[in-house]
Formats: sequence, structure tokens, C-alpha cells
Amino acid sequence: MHIVVINRWPRFSDGRRWDHELSRFDEFIDHDRHRVSYVVDAVGRTGVLADPAQIACLVEIEDVNDFEALCGAVREAEDRVGPVDRLVALSEFTLGIAAEVREALGIDGPRPEDVAVYRNKLTMKEVVAKAGVRVPRFAPCGDTETDVAFARSVGYPLILKPVAGAASIGVHRVDDEAALLSLLETVDTADYELEEFIEGTIHHVDGFADDESRIPFQFVSRYINDCLAFEAGNEPLGSVVLQSSELRTRIEEFARTCVAALGMKSVPFHLEVFVTESGELVFLEIAGRIGGAEVPYLTHRLFGINLCEVWLNALCEGTVTLPPRAGDPSGGWLIIPKPRQLPARVVSVTSPREAVTTVWRELVPDAGEVMDPGGSYDAVHSGRYILVGDEAAVEQDIRTIISGFRIETAPVLE
Repeated sequence: MHIVVINRWPRFSDGRRWDHELSRFDEFIDHDRHRVSYVVDAVGRTGVLADPAQIACLVEIEDVNDFEALCGAVREAEDRVGPVDRLVALSEFTLGIAAEVREALGIDGPRPEDVAVYRNKLTMKEVVAKAGVRVPRFAPCGDTETDVAFARSVGYPLILKPVAGAASIGVHRVDDEAALLSLLETVDTADYELEEFIEGTIHHVDGFADDESRIPFQFVSRYINDCLAFEAGNEPLGSVVLQSSELRTRIEEFARTCVAALGMKSVPFHLEVFVTESGELVFLEIAGRIGGAEVPYLTHRLFGINLCEVWLNALCEGTVTLPPRAGDPSGGWLIIPKPRQLPARVVSVTSPREAVTTVWRELVPDAGEVMDPGGSYDAVHSGRYILVGDEAAVEQDIRTIISGFRIETAPVLE
């Protein structure tokens, strides 16, 4: 087969960062058996570590989310190597455009309507609601009068979010009508939706859906704080893997219902679920990709499963092999975001790592390092931790780190 990989992920050689170390295309795609081409941007080129002699074609473009440029690059690979059998995109930010390119160029694989069930937040809620799943009340943004009427009908606070966003980027909690009117003037409402605010803890389920929309592997975690507070409020974000419980069993069954209703096949998933004070489960959203932050690395550490390898095998070989689940492990992760005022030079970092017992990996910036704006979960933040141990101990250690962590920075003068 001729396989074209769209890559925007870097690989680092500084020996400190672990970002994307599990996305080893050179190892997980057989470059001898298949003709493998790459379409990359400048950053993604650093993530292509295959022997140049084994690469059928490599095309670098400025922006892999530029439809015309991406189509042109795939056509170039096709002209130089032959018809494309698989167009592979693993990033949340390239799933949609890859589907559009497949449709435009007649390449087998998911089309825009297929990925819409896990990219379009309106579509996904419509589909799972028809299957009897509780979802927040929601509506696409329209004219101001319609938006205000919806907001008044559900009450404040409510959520304004991009229909196809990720990582809580562009998501706003709206506390009153004045704030809503102000925000509506700053966004392209054609790309946004309004959603009922649900009070409760947020859990996430990470796993893999097979070619019949069944779930051979999944695990459930509970957020400490939430993604919106991390992106908008500069708050630490953590997560703890749940061990056996009645709640975990209910959430696992909830995930099976959602994945089956959406018809997700041969794809990893990251599902977010509200658990209200009364114990009701409410769908938040789902993504057809590997969970972000430290989820891939914790999955590999706890369960011996590299979801990137599993996904590539499903896409390129049509096979999925998952080891049997052994025991009932737990672990967690924590990201402490960068300081608000950036760029900033790190003066000192005080980490309470020695006071906790469950930390497996830690990443903190060095004194003298300059922290720049930009980057989401995969950036070098003030602190990043992966923890392994009993559920209660991991949660306690995460909270100990949050309360004891200190970073001192100084402004970088222009």
C-alpha cells in the first residue's frame, strides 16, 4: 500500500521532554512492506525519524490545515509514488481536514460526515441524545435575538464553545446576559454553540473502539479541576484513574452506549462525562483520537498499551491486538500551567516531589530557561507530573504538589 502520513507533531532530542515519544511512525508502520510518504509542516518534520532511504516521498508545506496546500502535497506524493491507499492523520487538528482531502481526492477512509460525529459538538450530541443519552441542552449560535432567547430559557451560567474546537480552546463560561452579548461580538457565531451549564465532576474515558464499535479496552479517570479552568483560568489540571467501583462500571457502560450510537470504528476515543451530585451521568463530548496531556504515557505505563501503535496497526494493517487487562492499577497526572505574564525567565522552581511517593516522571523548567507564550497541554509548563499508585494516594499526592509547588520568574525585557 501507499500510505501518506500527515504529521504536525514534533519529536524532541533534549532528553527532558517526553512529548510524542509514543508516535513512532518509523517503528509502527512497516516501511519495507509499504510505500510510506509524509506531508508535514516545519515542526512535524522533526517528528519524522524514519531512514530517508525508506521514505517514499516527503513534502513540507507551511500549514497542514491549509486545504489547498494539503491537497497539493498529497497529489504530489501520488504523482511521485502512485495512488494513495491510506491517508493517516492522528492529531485532533488534522482529522477533519484529512477527511475533506480523502473526499476531494477519492481516497478510501473516513469522510467529513464520518468524523463529524466526533468532531462536531452539535452532531455528536444530536446522535447520542437519540440513543437515550442525557446531554446538556444546546443550540447552534444564530442571530443575537435567538441566542439570548436560548440563554434565558436554560439560565445562567451557560457555556459558549466552538463547534469543532479542542482542548477547551475558545470555550467561555458566560455568567450573565451582558457577558453573552459582549462575547457574541468577538466570535464567528457560525462556528459556535451555546450549551447548558452542568454542575458536577467531570470524568474522562479513554480507550479504543474496534471495527464493530465495541470497546475492547477502556479506563475511567476523574479530573482534578477541569480543562476550561486550565485554559481560561490558568489553574492546574490533573486526573486520577478510577479503580473498581459501581460508578466506574456505570461510566464504562455509558461509554459503550455512546461509542455504539456514534458508530465509531477502529479509532481511539476520549469521552468526557459529567457526574452530577445525584449521580446522574451527562454526556459532555467525545473525540475520535488519543487523549491529550499525559494520557498516552500513563496508558502505556499502567496497561502496557500504546494507543498510537494500536491505531496505526488498525489503519495500516487492519489488525488490533490488545493485551489482556491485568490487575486494577491506578495512576494520574498533573500539569501546572505557565505563569500568566510571558515571556518570563525562570528564577527558581520549588517542587514537593520528595514529599510524595507516587511520582513516576517529573518535568520542570530549569533556572534561566525562558518560557514563551503558546502551547497547550504538550508545552513545557511550570510543572508536569505522571504518578503511579493507589487511587487515593495518587489523588492526595496531586493535591500535595498543587499546594506546595512554587515557581519564581522574572519578566523578559524587550
